Amino acid sequence: MTTSTPRLEEVTPRNFEAATGIKVRPEQEFAVSPVMQSLAEAYVHPAGVAWPRLIVDGDRPVGFLMAFFDIDWKADGTLFRSGLWRLNIAAGEQRRGYGRFAVESVAAEIRRRGGKELYVTWHAGPDGPEDFYLGLGFRPNGELSAGEIVGVLELS
Repeated sequence: MTTSTPRLEEVTPRNFEAATGIKVRPEQEFAVSPVMQSLAEAYVHPAGVAWPRLIVDGDRPVGFLMAFFDIDWKADGTLFRSGLWRLNIAAGEQRRGYGRFAVESVAAEIRRRGGKELYVTWHAGPDGPEDFYLGLGFRPNGELSAGEIVGVLELS
């Protein structure tokens, strides 16, 4: 774990290059989209659905997350969910607690908005994030989304 306190920053023109400069390890690239794609997706969704944030420790950008709030999960108006859409921790900053910080931050924001569950999807495989998410208490709910495992964390 890091010795300082990480924080989230809204992505702005001031930190845009730092955010888009976040790169995961090459063997992890199959499992998460680049930050630039996430920012483009945030732009095309209705206001309030996507929540992109730069993870900063001191003056160092160490990661990027994008949460989603009340997204129309089945695109038919019958099921709305909130969760973690993207998590990119910079290659040299992994295993320092930033991923856990990101998940806890999204959980806190979902709770603040009245939510009781945090959803995430992940690619299975040896270099994927499954062990990370399971270690934080996420449980597969038996669904697949675009070929990815859907996990849920109950927020108490």
